[in-house]
Amino acid sequence: MSTGANIKRLREQHGLTQEQLGKMVDVSRSTITQWERGWTTPRMGNVQLLAGALGVSTADIIADELPPSNAIKPTTAKPAYAPLLGRVHAGKAQEPDVLQSAVPVPYEIIKRHPQGYFLQVEGDCMDNVYPEGCYILIDPEQRPSNGSIAVVSIDGADYVMRRLYRGANTLILSPDSHNTEHVDMVFAATTEHTVEFHGTVVWFQASKEME
Repeated sequence: MSTGANIKRLREQHGLTQEQLGKMVDVSRSTITQWERGWTTPRMGNVQLLAGALGVSTADIIADELPPSNAIKPTTAKPAYAPLLGRVHAGKAQEPDVLQSAVPVPYEIIKRHPQGYFLQVEGDCMDNVYPEGCYILIDPEQRPSNGSIAVVSIDGADYVMRRLYRGANTLILSPDSHNTEHVDMVFAATTEHTVEFHGTVVWFQASKEME
């Protein structure tokens, strides 16, 4: 709806005549008529006065379409945070950098993954999926399935994020990158290396707003 149609609809919902509304916002009845018919457009100061008189927001006056009177109003999202514990290298496996911070996260996400924590991605090993610098949310209680992206440590120290595949006698940690220099890390059942899972990547977000 146009601004004029919004004014008329709201005025009629409140049972007001044009003259009554005009007195409430200190303009003449003819001015209200001009606004409602779209002959002229109220200035922002007048829009604010109209909003106050009609008990609505200025957006309700100038919005293209008013919601139904019985529409459920959106609720404010609950604030939620998950700890940012460090950086994980999406490239060569190495010791993670330790950070102490917190990152905002949608409430519904952290509700499903209450033990989740963030790591910041460094390197381009997984840049087809997660760009360098983004925050990935790790659920330490969610066991990765074939094809899942997991964070693992090698020999208790070196951490890496890769797509995980299990074969009959092998474990493959595969990159997902435009950089062809990255290759699969393959561990046979008889390997001397110890590979530990630290959780599955379940969500990610940019580290800052795009400019």
